[in-house]
Amino acid sequence: MSARNTVQRQIIQDALRTLANHPTADEVYDAVHEEHPSVGRATVYRTLGRLADEGEIGRVRINNGADRFDHQSFAHYHVRCTSCGRVDDVMIPLLDNVDEAAEKASGYKITSHSLQFDGICPACQRNEASPA
Repeated sequence: MSARNTVQRQIIQDALRTLANHPTADEVYDAVHEEHPSVGRATVYRTLGRLADEGEIGRVRINNGADRFDHQSFAHYHVRCTSCGRVDDVMIPLLDNVDEAAEKASGYKITSHSLQFDGICPACQRNEASPA
């Protein structure tokens, strides 16, 4: 059953679409609160969680960091900058049969998986290469 498309839900989805680099819930809240101060932090967090659970948006689970959210809900990979924390999409072909291979190798019933690449983004690479 789909949730009602409330005004607040639409405001939050619109903010997520306009923010770059897969924002955290706090970053979405800050953007929403700037234009709509009556929308509370708990509403933003709860709505993002529901949208992710319903498959309307993507949730990017970051190791040792806050979850980030993606307005694109289709399956794809992400890369995180270990220097500045930026998160971007990596549009490469998805691994075939990886869940089945993991089940066979481990005996687990795999319910989901995530693959995150870590590296240094182009901007941080330029900053590191610049003379101090």
